[in-house]
Amino acid sequence: MSRVNPEFATELKKYGANDFSACFNCGNCTATCALSTTDSSFPREMIRYATLGLEDEIKASLKPWECYYCGECSTECPRQAEPAELMMSLRRWLTSKYDWTGLSGLLYKSLPISLTAFILAFAGVIAFAYSVGFELTRMIEVGHYFEMIAIGTVGVVILLPNVARMWYFTILKPKTKVPVVNYLKASGDLFVHMFTQKKALGCDDNQFRWFEHFVLVLAYLSLLFTTVFLDWFASTNLFVIVLGYVESAIIFIVTVDFVSSRVKKTKAVSKHSQPSDWFFVIWLLLMGLTALMVRLFIDFDILEMNKWLYLFHLTILVQWALIIVPFGKWTHFLYRSFAMYFDKLKELSAK
Repeated sequence: MSRVNPEFATELKKYGANDFSACFNCGNCTATCALSTTDSSFPREMIRYATLGLEDEIKASLKPWECYYCGECSTECPRQAEPAELMMSLRRWLTSKYDWTGLSGLLYKSLPISLTAFILAFAGVIAFAYSVGFELTRMIEVGHYFEMIAIGTVGVVILLPNVARMWYFTILKPKTKVPVVNYLKASGDLFVHMFTQKKALGCDDNQFRWFEHFVLVLAYLSLLFTTVFLDWFASTNLFVIVLGYVESAIIFIVTVDFVSSRVKKTKAVSKHSQPSDWFFVIWLLLMGLTALMVRLFIDFDILEMNKWLYLFHLTILVQWALIIVPFGKWTHFLYRSFAMYFDKLKELSAK
């Protein structure tokens, strides 16, 4: 028997949901959505689950991740119940449920806690810099090793267990029988969606937004590889240096457009921005900008006189790696990719 949580609507509002209880189940949202099908109808089903407080059904569902927030459903809603924002809020809520540490929920629901986490990360960077006497070479060297250690630790200790919890909620607990061979057959979908998010192309008038995301993902992953494995800041290889400049410039340019959209509220996805949305785009923008400036200062041989710039970059990097990547909106990129993978598993098992 399904357990009903009568307080769920109140809880979900802490994650950004509006008055979705205004919905009178007309079905306009489902009829409007270009991605909704007879086999996978949403967002109306999710609205009913949320209204009734059926938490287990929501945790077992992949449908919130199948929504790419084109906003058409909210535009056509006669009751202004904002179904698109509800789907976004459900993704935040699900992120908090997948997270075994419980920190995602705290950071999503409390701006003061989020700001405190950023301040503590900043204090940690300053304390480290003080401990090495603000020696630039040492700070850059440790910063480089921090990136490698942080990537591995966050991936193994936090993100991998969280994906396992997502698998438990959506595959194992609903008792979906998946032969081992199907995990291999569906693996292609995982990587295709992770790198291309191709399903977003099914949304009406979403092609340019998809292209921006696609370019941003490639630039972000490439810059990560360039700085971590090719040691961009210490490299003297012209190809590596130019590659890093191009990647960081692309990240900066694309995220400027994202930030501008959120300020102007020109797109549906930007009309109800939560602090986590702002943190994601602003810190990503600062990652691209400060990385570019640090390398530029290195090439002009003026970074030694401007250590504050590297400290600023290192602060952004630490906050990104320890707060935004494991607990913030960055995780949506990961969970959405695995949602498409798990959905493929269900499809193969049904056949």
